[in-house]
Amino acid sequence: MPLPKRPNKRPGIFVEELTTLPPSIFTVETALPAFIGYTQKADNELQGDLHLKPFRIASMADYIRYFGAAQPETGIKVHVTETRGSDGKTLTLSAEAALEKKERSRHIMYYALQMFFANGGGLCYIVSVNPYKTPGSPLEESELKAGLDALAAVNDPTLILFPEAQRLDTIESFRSLHDLALQQCSDIKNRFVIMDIYQSASPSETETDIDDALMQFRNDGIGPDNLMYGAAYAPDLFTTLELSVDEHMTEVMHTLNETATVSVTLGSLKTSGSSIYEPARNAVYDLKCILPPSAAMAGIYATVDRERGVWKAPANITLNSVTGTTLRIASAQQEKFTIDPRSGKSINMIRTFPGTGTLVWGARTLAGNDQEWRYLNVRRFISSVEESIKRGLAPFVFEPNNERTWLRIQAMIQNYLYGFWQQGALQGAKPEEAFFIALGLGKTMTEQDILDGHLIVETGLATSRPAEFIMVRLVQKMAAI
Repeated sequence: MPLPKRPNKRPGIFVEELTTLPPSIFTVETALPAFIGYTQKADNELQGDLHLKPFRIASMADYIRYFGAAQPETGIKVHVTETRGSDGKTLTLSAEAALEKKERSRHIMYYALQMFFANGGGLCYIVSVNPYKTPGSPLEESELKAGLDALAAVNDPTLILFPEAQRLDTIESFRSLHDLALQQCSDIKNRFVIMDIYQSASPSETETDIDDALMQFRNDGIGPDNLMYGAAYAPDLFTTLELSVDEHMTEVMHTLNETATVSVTLGSLKTSGSSIYEPARNAVYDLKCILPPSAAMAGIYATVDRERGVWKAPANITLNSVTGTTLRIASAQQEKFTIDPRSGKSINMIRTFPGTGTLVWGARTLAGNDQEWRYLNVRRFISSVEESIKRGLAPFVFEPNNERTWLRIQAMIQNYLYGFWQQGALQGAKPEEAFFIALGLGKTMTEQDILDGHLIVETGLATSRPAEFIMVRLVQKMAAI
């Protein structure tokens, strides 16, 4: 009988390495968003080499390095009113700046990332679909869809956002884009869409306007499928972010002593050293940067997941870098946004309270009438568990599909879920009320399943009430040996 191979050449010494640690499951990243949209540039080693390539960053400095700065605003108008005495000295001077909604840049990715990091965001992916378009040019639905297609090939992202989608020309384009995003989430099952409602309220709009936007969103802004994989937020936010401004394209109307009105640019006032430059500039930089809430919410998701857990609802949380909302929502109004008996398309409201700040006031998916999936923390928690167990099963692909392997897998999943029960993620006074695991011949598999190389695991998770389980079924194809 031949002797075993001797790794150590000294006579009589044999070395055999044995693994004593049991297999384990590690929870995947739960709040890793992918921002899909337009950027100033998309350069890593070569110009444009990050175009339609999902790229991971960790800070605003990373974003600026690879994707550039904000698109400067060119539609700002300033009116300076001045009175002077006979000696030429200024008696009164006031300056007001305005930027109409239709004149604002549609490209807000830079500001969206600022809001994400300001609200606790960390790692994220950027998918640059193209450079900025000239002011007034429409965004292209097809370009944003190309970014979504590129994201499908990357497994890590768990959140999808289109910060600029609210600026699409038609609600049909908005719906088509988000329906495809929800479908991707359903296909891959490890991600979730954070969206804004189409054309949510602006400062000049009224309660009637946002009611119309709400109905339009429910009727035409999103389809009926895969609603459990998305959540919508409204209204838009007044932020503390400073707008990027092209001073040479900023018009200043200077009215002197109620008679003479001169039109100049802010840049020319600076060059000439005019005394009205500073007040005019201050008026410009006092303008509010208004943003849809999805990017800030991605940061809130990241904060809650990190500090409390993905099973916690990202609600009743104060938003940072926000001074208020474009429309105040009263308690009596909120019910019609949160609950819709017909469509079930819930919209989570952002509300401002005196002495408290601006808070997230809802945590529902778009599937508001679904008993299992109406809460987004439940959907995201289950997705996280599914993906984590799936990755934990991968090392068993070359193991025999027999009882010994099943026992090891069951113990691995048992330890993983027990940890969630201890943290309060699963409901029940004892583990068997909180979860169960089924695996084996006659339980989850037939003889034919085993012959076909299918390993099937079923788990039940009590996320809301003890012994009321949401079922998770995983099928792994075992390698032929």
